[in-house]
Amino acid sequence: MDLYIIRHAQAGHYGDPQWPDDSERPLTAAGKKRFARMVEQLASQGFAPEIIATSPMVRCRQTAEIVAASTPGDPEVVPLDALLPGSNLEALIEWTTARLDDGREIAWVGHAPDVSRLVAELIGEGDTEIRFAKGAIAAIRFHGPPEIARGELRWLVTAKTLGC
Repeated sequence: MDLYIIRHAQAGHYGDPQWPDDSERPLTAAGKKRFARMVEQLASQGFAPEIIATSPMVRCRQTAEIVAASTPGDPEVVPLDALLPGSNLEALIEWTTARLDDGREIAWVGHAPDVSRLVAELIGEGDTEIRFAKGAIAAIRFHGPPEIARGELRWLVTAKTLGC
């Protein structure tokens, strides 16, 4: 299976009084546009998650919706509390494993620094610092269901590396 881990795209500034409840802080117009260009480019190269789990926070839901709108197959977007800040890796693995079919592609949309930690633990480099820019996407391949330290990092891209 292929698991994509995505950090939400560029959002409004943390602490902006316009969003006293940080869970309501949305993506910026520029962040939406840049991330959509990136996802469209990746989709043209085979990026096609079938299910997208997302933190329920607005900026992550909006990021997940861009992925769903820009990739083939009309992927389902599922809000998942396990992706809130402080992500619960064991719950995410359990949720993902329950939805597997052969060849299944699933995405998780979350927050920094959690996405870095999730990737590091899944590829067996738990102490490694992996830099995740806003909107970055990592692809991890598993031979079977996802397991800690059993994944192979296939790629990690940013809008900048793709020229978006």
